[in-house]
Amino acid sequence: MSATTLAAAKPLTRPEMAARVARDIPEGWYVNLGIGIPTAVADHVPPEREVVFHSENGVLGMGPAPAKDAIDPWLINAGKQYVTLREGGSYCHHFDSFAMIRGGHLDLCVLGAFQVAENGDIANWATSENDTAPAVGGAMDLAAGAKRLWVMMEHTTKDGTPKLVHRCSYPLTALAAVKRVYTNLAVLDVTAAGFVVRDMAPGLSFESLQARTEAKLADGRA
Repeated sequence: MSATTLAAAKPLTRPEMAARVARDIPEGWYVNLGIGIPTAVADHVPPEREVVFHSENGVLGMGPAPAKDAIDPWLINAGKQYVTLREGGSYCHHFDSFAMIRGGHLDLCVLGAFQVAENGDIANWATSENDTAPAVGGAMDLAAGAKRLWVMMEHTTKDGTPKLVHRCSYPLTALAAVKRVYTNLAVLDVTAAGFVVRDMAPGLSFESLQARTEAKLADGRA
């Protein structure tokens, strides 16, 4: 992408990405938010909408992040961030929390990722076989157990390397699991034919988006 095109485009900020994801979650869904930037999605669901957020450490009914003067040190999500509990929310044992995941009771999981392949493969826990990450955590369970998996991530790495690829080069979390990807540049569905663009950041051309994407894109905008 040229410097001129970069200046014209307006990539979404992370809060804007979170608000975009929140807007697309239907009323009444049970949703797990993965560690990292997906946790901000809970900050953008208004109180009048019923979306029940789940955290695998045993919280059901999470609300937005608390104000600094209203922190409950005992109430955290799986990423050890302070959270709030919405009216009707509850706590449960770790075993019961994973029973919800493995039992197919979550409508959606939103995870971050290092790479997503055009067939829906996801790599989100390590960037090599010798990575210092201790383990994949609950991501494999969530990718396999939730009814839908969406990914929320930057479109490229800091040095401009595409993260939407033909095939993942990093250790995989799950095979053919991702249904939709939200980046700072676009919203894309994963289909049998590959990535289909549904929305793009203001001022960005389709050609410029393709230039920052390894996998071939199809323009599915109405």
